[in-house]
Amino acid sequence: MAGSTSDAAASPYESPRTAAHGDDNVSHHDHHSVIPKGRIWPFALLSSCFLWWAIANNITDPLVKVFEEVFTMTTFQASMIQFAFYFGYFCMALPGAIIARRFSYKTGVLVGLGMYAVGCFLLYPAMVAEQFAFFCFAYYVLACGLGILETNANPYVMVLGSVESATRRLNFAQSFNPIGSVIGIVMCQVMIMANLPHNEAGKLSISAAEKSDALNTLIVPYLSVAAVLVVVWLLILFSKMPKASDAGEEMHFFSTAERLLKNPNYVFSVVAQFAYVGTQISVWTYTNYYIPEQLGVTQQVAMMWHTGALVLFGSARWVFTYLMTFFRPSTLLLFAAVMACVVTSIVIFVGGMAGVIALVFISGFMSLMFPTIFGLGCANLGSDTKLASSGQIMAIVGGAVITPAQGYMIDRWGVSTSYLLPLACFVVIGTYAIYGRRFERPEATAQLADIAA
Repeated sequence: MAGSTSDAAASPYESPRTAAHGDDNVSHHDHHSVIPKGRIWPFALLSSCFLWWAIANNITDPLVKVFEEVFTMTTFQASMIQFAFYFGYFCMALPGAIIARRFSYKTGVLVGLGMYAVGCFLLYPAMVAEQFAFFCFAYYVLACGLGILETNANPYVMVLGSVESATRRLNFAQSFNPIGSVIGIVMCQVMIMANLPHNEAGKLSISAAEKSDALNTLIVPYLSVAAVLVVVWLLILFSKMPKASDAGEEMHFFSTAERLLKNPNYVFSVVAQFAYVGTQISVWTYTNYYIPEQLGVTQQVAMMWHTGALVLFGSARWVFTYLMTFFRPSTLLLFAAVMACVVTSIVIFVGGMAGVIALVFISGFMSLMFPTIFGLGCANLGSDTKLASSGQIMAIVGGAVITPAQGYMIDRWGVSTSYLLPLACFVVIGTYAIYGRRFERPEATAQLADIAA
């Protein structure tokens, strides 16, 4: 994912093709350092981006219920917020890569952060207009920024040092992601849910007269994040950072796409990734529906369970990473998919406290799925890997499709029955684990363990 090796005489802060994967300006000592000397500040700024986009994702997930109450609409209609959000990711996967090739990773990060901030600020006129469509547009712009940001920040972190430490460096940066996830859900709980009107039973209840105040409450955390993003944007703009890019390697789009479409393992992996991302977003979005129904508790209590699920998600990644030193990734993926089917069945057919606990455990079994499907699908693709990676990122559009589909099922048959859709998706993922095993490279096990971390 890095650009070409720079000239020995060239400064890494001057050549747009510099990639620290072979940077001659990196000392022998720095080849063994996760963060080389002089790169600590750039690394800190880029690592913060992993936290910022996790915050946005996890503030948004529980808000489908809020929009449903504010605008008096069905669950399916309110879930269009998630459609707008994850469709933005889909639209920007390839443009984000083009920015990296044409300009630099730094430019891509700045464009992504800028659009993220603009999307947050657009929530203010949406609040003034009190139009749901305006909120969808603001979330779409916000997510377009996140798509560009993720596409550029990940490889940018990798090229801040030597190729020997690239994966460890990316893992270090990714460790800020689950922290951001927890911060996001806590911000939603403290800054939004706790300040919205509830009825005597403690359930969310927003009258027409309270609509304006509720929308004002809803946008406060986004505007707070946007203010910080402006500062981070300026710091990155004026900081001395490597101007690495993805330039230097020619990629023939149509011929590469044709080869990938004829590769059954890759095509199946994209389908599995589509199913996974859609399921992850659905499970987390409708946690705020399932738990109050099953336990008769308030939205705030439900979000405490949601926070626990996110903590389990982050912790389970490290457990599965350790297990990858003993088991093949495809084996663990199959195990996780089977267990996810088991606990999802408990959510559907048992319910009550057992169903709620099972719902939390779904997050633990989902934790290794994205990177493992990604790795198995892109195995043995050689120079086609870059475009293949973009295709995997575009599969994030699953969140835009499966989440509204489950919302429709909730409207028709209830929240418990709606989890039949995630169950079907886990079956697809388990089937891919079996199919993709034949294409798995045993020597890639350690690499996938690093990515999963």
